[in-house]
Amino acid sequence: MPGADGGGNPVERLMRLVASDIDGTILRRDGRITERTVQALHACEQAGVELVFVTGRPARWLTPLSEQLGHAGRVICSNGALVYDLETMSVVSSEAIHRETMLEVRGIIQGLFPETAFAAETPAEFVMETAFAEPRHRALLDQVRHGDLAELVPGDEVVKFMAKIEGITAEEYLRVVAPHVSHLVSITHSAVDLTMLEMAPLGVNKAVTLAEYAHALGIVPAEVVAFGDMPNDVEMLAWAGEGYAMSSGHPEALAATELHAPGIEDDGVAQVLERKLAAGGVGRAPRPGSLAR
Repeated sequence: MPGADGGGNPVERLMRLVASDIDGTILRRDGRITERTVQALHACEQAGVELVFVTGRPARWLTPLSEQLGHAGRVICSNGALVYDLETMSVVSSEAIHRETMLEVRGIIQGLFPETAFAAETPAEFVMETAFAEPRHRALLDQVRHGDLAELVPGDEVVKFMAKIEGITAEEYLRVVAPHVSHLVSITHSAVDLTMLEMAPLGVNKAVTLAEYAHALGIVPAEVVAFGDMPNDVEMLAWAGEGYAMSSGHPEALAATELHAPGIEDDGVAQVLERKLAAGGVGRAPRPGSLAR
Protein backbone atom coordinates (compact mmCIF):
# COMPACT_ATOMS: atom_id res chain seq x y z
CA MET A 1 0.00 0.00 0.00
CA PRO A 2 1.15 3.62 -0.29
CA GLY A 3 3.79 4.38 2.29
CA ALA A 4 4.75 7.57 4.13
CA ASP A 5 7.75 9.86 4.23
CA GLY A 6 9.64 10.88 7.36
CA GLY A 7 7.00 13.46 8.19
CA GLY A 8 4.16 11.01 7.99
CA ASN A 9 2.94 12.31 4.65
CA PRO A 10 1.69 9.66 2.19
CA VAL A 11 3.98 8.87 -0.72
CA GLU A 12 3.37 6.72 -3.77
CA ARG A 13 5.36 3.54 -4.33
CA LEU A 14 7.21 3.11 -7.59
CA MET A 15 4.90 1.56 -10.19
CA ARG A 16 6.61 -0.52 -12.88
CA LEU A 17 3.89 -3.08 -13.64
CA VAL A 18 0.11 -2.83 -13.70
CA ALA A 19 -1.71 -6.18 -13.53
CA SER A 20 -5.45 -6.03 -14.04
CA ASP A 21 -8.29 -8.48 -14.05
CA ILE A 22 -10.77 -7.93 -16.90
CA ASP A 23 -14.43 -8.72 -16.09
CA GLY A 24 -15.89 -6.51 -13.37
CA THR A 25 -12.60 -4.63 -13.08
CA ILE A 26 -12.16 -2.82 -16.40
CA LEU A 27 -14.83 -4.53 -18.52
CA ARG A 28 -18.40 -3.62 -17.60
CA ARG A 29 -21.36 -5.95 -17.83
CA ASP A 30 -22.39 -4.31 -21.09
CA GLY A 31 -19.08 -5.44 -22.62
CA ARG A 32 -17.48 -2.00 -22.70
CA ILE A 33 -14.20 -0.60 -21.42
CA THR A 34 -14.74 3.12 -20.87
CA GLU A 35 -12.68 5.70 -22.72
CA ARG A 36 -11.36 7.01 -19.40
CA THR A 37 -10.00 3.58 -18.51
CA VAL A 38 -8.52 3.14 -21.99
CA GLN A 39 -6.76 6.49 -21.70
CA ALA A 40 -5.40 5.69 -18.24
CA LEU A 41 -3.98 2.37 -19.40
CA HIS A 42 -2.42 4.00 -22.45
CA ALA A 43 -0.92 6.71 -20.26
CA CYS A 44 0.73 4.03 -18.10
CA GLU A 45 2.44 2.46 -21.07
CA GLN A 46 3.44 5.83 -22.46
CA ALA A 47 5.11 6.46 -19.10
CA GLY A 48 7.06 3.21 -19.48
CA VAL A 49 4.94 1.07 -17.16
CA GLU A 50 4.47 -2.56 -18.20
CA LEU A 51 0.86 -3.75 -18.49
CA VAL A 52 -0.44 -7.30 -18.24
CA PHE A 53 -3.99 -8.58 -17.93
CA VAL A 54 -4.68 -11.49 -15.59
CA THR A 55 -7.99 -13.22 -16.16
CA GLY A 56 -10.04 -16.34 -15.71
CA ARG A 57 -11.03 -16.05 -19.37
CA PRO A 58 -9.64 -18.46 -21.96
CA ALA A 59 -7.36 -17.13 -24.70
CA ARG A 60 -10.22 -17.26 -27.21
CA TRP A 61 -12.18 -14.64 -25.21
CA LEU A 62 -9.70 -11.77 -25.35
CA THR A 63 -11.42 -9.75 -28.07
CA PRO A 64 -12.23 -6.78 -25.75
CA LEU A 65 -8.51 -6.26 -25.16
CA SER A 66 -7.53 -6.29 -28.80
CA GLU A 67 -10.54 -4.40 -30.15
CA GLN A 68 -11.17 -1.81 -27.43
CA LEU A 69 -7.63 -1.35 -26.09
CA GLY A 70 -5.49 -2.32 -29.03
CA HIS A 71 -3.56 -4.55 -26.63
CA ALA A 72 -1.00 -6.71 -28.40
CA GLY A 73 0.97 -8.03 -25.44
CA ARG A 74 0.90 -10.95 -23.07
CA VAL A 75 -2.24 -12.02 -21.19
CA ILE A 76 -2.32 -14.45 -18.26
CA CYS A 77 -5.42 -16.57 -18.88
CA SER A 78 -7.41 -19.37 -17.24
CA ASN A 79 -6.59 -18.18 -13.72
CA GLY A 80 -2.86 -18.47 -14.34
CA ALA A 81 -2.70 -21.77 -16.19
CA LEU A 82 -1.94 -20.28 -19.62
CA VAL A 83 -0.03 -17.29 -20.96
CA TYR A 84 -1.07 -16.00 -24.38
CA ASP A 85 0.59 -13.52 -26.73
CA LEU A 86 -1.94 -11.37 -28.58
CA GLU A 87 0.70 -10.08 -31.00
CA THR A 88 1.59 -13.52 -32.35
CA MET A 89 -1.81 -15.05 -31.45
CA SER A 90 -0.05 -17.99 -29.83
CA VAL A 91 0.29 -19.77 -26.51
CA VAL A 92 3.51 -18.80 -24.72
CA SER A 93 3.22 -21.36 -21.94
CA SER A 94 0.62 -23.50 -20.23
CA GLU A 95 0.26 -25.92 -17.36
CA ALA A 96 -2.38 -28.62 -17.48
CA ILE A 97 -4.29 -30.83 -15.08
CA HIS A 98 -3.41 -34.47 -15.60
CA ARG A 99 -6.29 -36.36 -17.17
CA GLU A 100 -6.37 -38.93 -14.36
CA THR A 101 -6.52 -36.10 -11.81
CA MET A 102 -9.37 -34.42 -13.68
CA LEU A 103 -11.38 -37.63 -13.72
CA GLU A 104 -10.64 -38.27 -10.05
CA VAL A 105 -11.84 -34.78 -9.14
CA ARG A 106 -14.95 -35.28 -11.24
CA GLY A 107 -15.73 -38.50 -9.39
CA ILE A 108 -15.26 -36.85 -5.98
CA ILE A 109 -17.56 -33.94 -6.82
CA GLN A 110 -20.17 -36.28 -8.31
CA GLY A 111 -20.14 -38.18 -5.05
CA LEU A 112 -20.90 -34.98 -3.17
CA PHE A 113 -23.28 -33.43 -5.70
CA PRO A 114 -24.50 -35.98 -8.29
CA GLU A 115 -26.32 -33.28 -10.25
CA THR A 116 -23.08 -31.44 -11.08
CA ALA A 117 -22.25 -30.86 -14.76
CA PHE A 118 -18.66 -30.47 -15.95
CA ALA A 119 -16.72 -28.72 -18.70
CA ALA A 120 -13.07 -28.26 -19.59
CA GLU A 121 -10.86 -25.72 -21.32
CA THR A 122 -7.77 -26.80 -23.22
CA PRO A 123 -5.40 -24.47 -25.10
CA ALA A 124 -7.28 -25.43 -28.26
CA GLU A 125 -10.95 -25.68 -27.33
CA PHE A 126 -13.82 -25.81 -24.85
CA VAL A 127 -15.54 -29.16 -24.33
CA MET A 128 -18.39 -30.07 -21.99
CA GLU A 129 -20.86 -32.58 -20.77
CA THR A 130 -24.17 -32.11 -22.53
CA ALA A 131 -25.89 -31.15 -19.24
CA PHE A 132 -23.47 -28.24 -18.80
CA ALA A 133 -25.39 -26.21 -21.39
CA GLU A 134 -28.28 -24.41 -19.72
CA PRO A 135 -31.64 -24.44 -21.54
CA ARG A 136 -31.12 -20.84 -22.64
CA HIS A 137 -27.75 -21.81 -24.11
CA ARG A 138 -28.70 -25.04 -25.90
CA ALA A 139 -27.44 -23.56 -29.17
CA LEU A 140 -24.00 -24.01 -27.68
CA LEU A 141 -24.34 -27.72 -28.34
CA ASP A 142 -24.02 -27.04 -32.06
CA GLN A 143 -20.81 -25.09 -31.55
CA VAL A 144 -18.68 -27.23 -29.23
CA ARG A 145 -17.91 -30.89 -28.72
CA HIS A 146 -19.98 -32.35 -25.92
CA GLY A 147 -20.54 -35.73 -24.28
CA ASP A 148 -18.45 -37.77 -21.85
CA LEU A 149 -15.34 -35.85 -20.78
CA ALA A 150 -13.41 -39.10 -20.48
CA GLU A 151 -13.78 -39.43 -24.25
CA LEU A 152 -13.53 -35.74 -25.11
CA VAL A 153 -10.24 -35.25 -23.26
CA PRO A 154 -7.78 -37.96 -24.30
CA GLY A 155 -4.62 -36.45 -22.79
CA ASP A 156 -3.12 -34.13 -20.18
CA GLU A 157 -4.35 -30.91 -21.76
CA VAL A 158 -6.98 -29.29 -19.53
CA VAL A 159 -5.92 -25.87 -18.23
CA LYS A 160 -9.27 -25.11 -16.57
CA PHE A 161 -11.80 -27.61 -15.25
CA MET A 162 -15.28 -26.38 -14.37
CA ALA A 163 -18.09 -27.80 -12.24
CA LYS A 164 -21.54 -26.22 -12.33
CA ILE A 165 -24.65 -26.74 -10.26
CA GLU A 166 -27.94 -25.01 -9.46
CA GLY A 167 -29.78 -24.42 -6.22
CA ILE A 168 -26.91 -23.30 -3.93
CA THR A 169 -24.48 -20.40 -3.84
CA ALA A 170 -20.97 -20.61 -5.19
CA GLU A 171 -19.64 -19.95 -1.69
CA GLU A 172 -21.52 -22.92 -0.24
CA TYR A 173 -20.54 -25.14 -3.17
CA LEU A 174 -16.88 -24.25 -2.68
CA ARG A 175 -17.08 -24.70 1.09
CA VAL A 176 -18.27 -28.29 0.70
CA VAL A 177 -16.15 -29.30 -2.28
CA ALA A 178 -12.78 -27.67 -1.54
CA PRO A 179 -11.74 -29.85 1.43
CA HIS A 180 -12.15 -32.95 -0.74
CA VAL A 181 -10.21 -31.81 -3.84
CA SER A 182 -7.78 -29.09 -2.75
CA HIS A 183 -4.96 -31.65 -2.55
CA LEU A 184 -5.48 -32.36 -6.25
CA VAL A 185 -6.26 -29.00 -7.86
CA SER A 186 -6.40 -25.28 -7.14
CA ILE A 187 -10.04 -24.27 -6.80
CA THR A 188 -11.86 -20.95 -6.84
CA HIS A 189 -14.90 -19.22 -8.33
CA SER A 190 -15.54 -15.99 -10.20
CA ALA A 191 -18.83 -16.25 -12.10
CA VAL A 192 -21.38 -13.59 -11.17
CA ASP A 193 -24.63 -15.09 -12.40
CA LEU A 194 -24.17 -18.84 -11.94
CA THR A 195 -22.77 -21.33 -9.44
CA MET A 196 -19.58 -22.66 -10.97
CA LEU A 197 -16.26 -23.80 -9.54
CA GLU A 198 -13.08 -23.22 -11.53
CA MET A 199 -10.14 -25.57 -11.09
CA ALA A 200 -6.54 -25.22 -12.23
CA PRO A 201 -3.45 -27.42 -11.82
CA LEU A 202 -2.42 -27.75 -8.18
CA GLY A 203 -0.41 -24.73 -7.06
CA VAL A 204 -1.47 -22.56 -10.00
CA ASN A 205 -3.36 -19.30 -9.56
CA LYS A 206 -3.19 -15.77 -10.87
CA ALA A 207 -0.56 -14.70 -8.34
CA VAL A 208 1.83 -17.56 -9.09
CA THR A 209 1.96 -16.87 -12.81
CA LEU A 210 2.02 -13.10 -12.33
CA ALA A 211 5.00 -13.49 -9.98
CA GLU A 212 6.85 -15.48 -12.64
CA TYR A 213 5.99 -12.86 -15.26
CA ALA A 214 7.20 -9.99 -13.07
CA HIS A 215 10.39 -11.81 -12.10
CA ALA A 216 11.26 -12.32 -15.76
CA LEU A 217 11.06 -8.53 -16.18
CA GLY A 218 13.17 -7.85 -13.11
CA ILE A 219 10.18 -6.39 -11.29
CA VAL A 220 9.61 -7.05 -7.57
CA PRO A 221 6.18 -7.31 -5.90
CA ALA A 222 6.49 -3.86 -4.33
CA GLU A 223 6.58 -2.36 -7.83
CA VAL A 224 3.34 -4.06 -8.94
CA VAL A 225 -0.10 -2.46 -8.82
CA ALA A 226 -2.88 -5.03 -9.24
CA PHE A 227 -6.65 -4.74 -9.60
CA GLY A 228 -9.36 -7.38 -9.16
CA ASP A 229 -12.90 -7.94 -7.99
CA MET A 230 -13.59 -11.64 -7.35
CA PRO A 231 -12.35 -14.58 -5.23
CA ASN A 232 -10.04 -15.74 -8.03
CA ASP A 233 -8.17 -12.42 -7.59
CA VAL A 234 -7.51 -12.81 -3.86
CA GLU A 235 -3.98 -14.27 -4.10
CA MET A 236 -2.95 -11.71 -6.71
CA LEU A 237 -4.20 -8.78 -4.63
CA ALA A 238 -2.34 -10.08 -1.58
CA TRP A 239 0.90 -10.66 -3.54
CA ALA A 240 1.15 -7.26 -5.24
CA GLY A 241 2.76 -4.33 -3.49
CA GLU A 242 -0.47 -2.45 -4.07
CA GLY A 243 -3.43 -4.75 -4.59
CA TYR A 244 -6.69 -2.88 -5.14
CA ALA A 245 -10.03 -4.61 -4.79
CA MET A 246 -12.85 -2.92 -6.66
CA SER A 247 -15.39 -1.42 -4.26
CA SER A 248 -18.04 -3.01 -6.46
CA GLY A 249 -16.41 -6.42 -6.05
CA HIS A 250 -17.00 -9.62 -4.07
CA PRO A 251 -16.64 -9.49 -0.26
CA GLU A 252 -13.73 -11.96 -0.40
CA ALA A 253 -11.78 -9.68 -2.73
CA LEU A 254 -12.52 -6.68 -0.52
CA ALA A 255 -11.35 -8.59 2.55
CA ALA A 256 -8.06 -9.58 0.88
CA THR A 257 -6.60 -6.08 0.87
CA GLU A 258 -6.90 -2.79 2.70
CA LEU A 259 -6.75 -0.95 -0.62
CA HIS A 260 -10.10 -0.45 -2.34
CA ALA A 261 -10.51 1.29 -5.69
CA PRO A 262 -13.80 3.00 -6.56
CA GLY A 263 -16.24 0.66 -8.29
CA ILE A 264 -16.14 -0.19 -11.95
CA GLU A 265 -19.07 2.14 -12.68
CA ASP A 266 -16.90 4.98 -11.35
CA ASP A 267 -13.84 4.00 -13.42
CA GLY A 268 -12.00 2.90 -10.29
CA VAL A 269 -8.95 1.52 -12.08
CA ALA A 270 -8.57 4.75 -14.05
CA GLN A 271 -8.89 6.85 -10.89
CA VAL A 272 -6.08 5.00 -9.13
CA LEU A 273 -3.79 5.04 -12.16
CA GLU A 274 -4.42 8.73 -12.83
CA ARG A 275 -3.48 9.53 -9.25
CA LYS A 276 -0.29 7.49 -9.39
CA LEU A 277 0.76 8.93 -12.74
CA ALA A 278 0.15 12.46 -11.46
CA ALA A 279 2.32 11.71 -8.43
CA GLY A 280 5.15 10.67 -10.73
CA GLY A 281 5.84 7.35 -9.02
CA VAL A 282 6.49 5.33 -12.15
CA GLY A 283 9.48 3.41 -13.47
CA ARG A 284 10.22 2.35 -17.00
CA ALA A 285 9.83 -1.36 -17.65
CA PRO A 286 12.80 -3.15 -19.26
CA ARG A 287 11.03 -3.68 -22.58
CA PRO A 288 8.75 -1.56 -24.80
CA GLY A 289 5.05 -1.34 -24.00
CA SER A 290 2.53 -3.38 -25.92
CA LEU A 291 -0.47 -1.08 -26.27
CA ALA A 292 -0.96 0.60 -29.58
CA ARG A 293 -3.86 2.60 -30.96
